[in-house]
Amino acid sequence: MAFKKITEQASLYDDLEKKSVKELLTEINREDQKVALAVEKTIPQIEQLVSQIIPRMEKGGRIFYLGAGTSGRLGVLDASEIPPTYGMPPSLVIGLIAGGDVALRNPVENAEDNIEAGWKDLEAHQVNKQDIVIGIAASGTTPYVIGALREARKRGILTASISSNPDSPMAQEAEIAIEMIVGPEFVTGSSRMKSGTGQKMILNMITTTTMIKLGHVKGNWMVNMQLTNAKLVDRGTRMIAEELQIDYQQAQHLLLLHGSVKKAIEAGNKTK
Repeated sequence: MAFKKITEQASLYDDLEKKSVKELLTEINREDQKVALAVEKTIPQIEQLVSQIIPRMEKGGRIFYLGAGTSGRLGVLDASEIPPTYGMPPSLVIGLIAGGDVALRNPVENAEDNIEAGWKDLEAHQVNKQDIVIGIAASGTTPYVIGALREARKRGILTASISSNPDSPMAQEAEIAIEMIVGPEFVTGSSRMKSGTGQKMILNMITTTTMIKLGHVKGNWMVNMQLTNAKLVDRGTRMIAEELQIDYQQAQHLLLLHGSVKKAIEAGNKTK
C-alpha cells in the first residue's frame, strides 16, 4: 500500500481569509480538541517506550531527541526544561535539531535533507547502547531523522519515533513507533499546529513519567527543581513547610541551607 501523508491533505476548512476572527479561533479550537484523543490512542506505545527508558537512565543512559523545524524545536524545548524542573544535568536529555542551534530561530536550507547528519550529530555525543534515540517528524519522512534512527538501531540502541502519519518511513526504522494521527491541519500542511501540539504532549508524557519514576517527584511536588528565581524559592519553601509541618521561615532556612527541597526534607526529618 502506498504511503499517504495525512499531514499534507487539504484542510477540512476553506476560504479562511473570508472568516471572522471569532470563526477562525473557534474552528482552530475545534481541531485542537482532536489532539488529546489522538495522543490517548498512543499510550500503549508510549508506555512501552518509557518502561524501557527508565532502567537505561538508572544506569546512566540518556535520551536524545532528533528533529527538523518545529519537531526539532519541540525536542530541544522539552530537553531544556528538564534541568530547571527536575534538577537533572543538561547532559541527560539532549535535543538535536537539523542545522544546529541556529535552526532554532532561522530556517537552515536543506539541513533536514541530509540523511547522514543526524547520526553524525549523535556520534558527537558518543551515543551508546545505554542511550535512547527518539526521532520526531510529523511527516515521518525527514531524512535527517531517518538516517539517525537507522544507524542507531543497527548498533543496538533503543529507538522510537513520533509522527502524524501511519506506516511512515521513519516509523519503519524505529523499534517503537508512536503514530499520533491528528488528521489534516487547519491550514493545509502547517504541522506546527495539531501535530506540534500533539508532539509536545507526548514529550511531556515521556519525560514527566520518567522523572517521576526516577524519584524526582514526591507526592506531586518537584522536589529537585533548581531554585533560579524568587517564585521557585517560595514554591520550594511551601513544599517543605507542608511536608515537615513547620513554619515558612524555618522551611525557607532549610531550603536555602540545603539547596533543594528533597535534601531539605531529608535533613528536617532527621532532626525530628
